[in-house]
Amino acid sequence: MATYILLLKEYEDDESVVYKFGPNENTMGKIKLNKITRKFSELEEIPNKDLPSTFYFDRAAQRLAVCLVREGGVFPEKTAFES
Repeated sequence: MATYILLLKEYEDDESVVYKFGPNENTMGKIKLNKITRKFSELEEIPNKDLPSTFYFDRAAQRLAVCLVREGGVFPEKTAFES
């Protein structure tokens, strides 16, 4: 099964970054990454009864971890998790 999760940056400062995330722009939750502690938190769950919100959250967190570690802390306005 192919997986696609869209991430749209909503806010960023020196300490944290917040993205909206979900399968499309109409069904989205919010995830926050604390850049200092490297901890993720779900600010809003995705309202989708077909899949648990953790399905999307875990993959969105993976994509943001790549931005933080492999891409030198560069967080684009729009990105995606694809597999």
